[in-house]
Amino acid sequence: MDWFQTVVLALIQGLTEFLPISSSAHLILPSQLLGWEDQGLAFDVGVHVGTLAAVVFYFRQDIWSMIKAFFASFKGENSADGRIAWFVISATVPALIFGFLINDWIDAYGRSILVIAGTTLIFGALLWYADSTRTEVEPLENITFKQAMWIGIAQAVAIIPGTSRSGITMTAALMLGFTRQAAARFSFLLSIPIIMAAGSYKGLELWQTGTTAQWEYVLGGVVLSAISALTCIYLFLKWLNQIGMLPFVIYRFALGVLLLGVYFFA
Repeated sequence: MDWFQTVVLALIQGLTEFLPISSSAHLILPSQLLGWEDQGLAFDVGVHVGTLAAVVFYFRQDIWSMIKAFFASFKGENSADGRIAWFVISATVPALIFGFLINDWIDAYGRSILVIAGTTLIFGALLWYADSTRTEVEPLENITFKQAMWIGIAQAVAIIPGTSRSGITMTAALMLGFTRQAAARFSFLLSIPIIMAAGSYKGLELWQTGTTAQWEYVLGGVVLSAISALTCIYLFLKWLNQIGMLPFVIYRFALGVLLLGVYFFA
């Protein structure tokens, strides 16, 4: 790697992890389109740590309230924060199971430009439908176990590159009648355990293989991905009610068409 690649890939990870446009697709595309070598496990772990730090910092008060309420629930105390904590944990399970079962298959067959183009277009259209037909009646505090599990099942599909974890979870939440803010907030909270799991898995793989790394680039990736992710979360939640999902849908359509053009004519 060099510093240019470090900056580009770290910013891509930070900016796309929480936007409904698929971070995995954007991290795969530089190597597919520009011929860049794989950035390596250490860098992958680093940018996951950066984005995790960003979302934990932004939601630190919510997380602390949820942790306290989670343990209080063992004493029989029932609260919205406690239920959300339990639902975040429960809704993470489908993605962990799905990832364990088909991760090798995705690595072998799911990272082509054609697959990414297809999922970018299909799930972009679903996001558009969910946002344009939303009822926006439910705050996050009213979420039920069944609703949380449907969102968790949707998150499991995001292991397919181009789907977008944040995009498909917000799509599911909007279809279930939640407000845009509630959909985004639950999606971001749901990202915490799944990013921790993905980062831990890659970290274990890194330790087992004993892979060497250019640690100055890894550290740079951590810092840049954290700053860009934190900025992205703040601005997305600030402007979400004003701009809606349409700009991201348009971007996904444009990206999908571009990728199809690259695949068939380049």
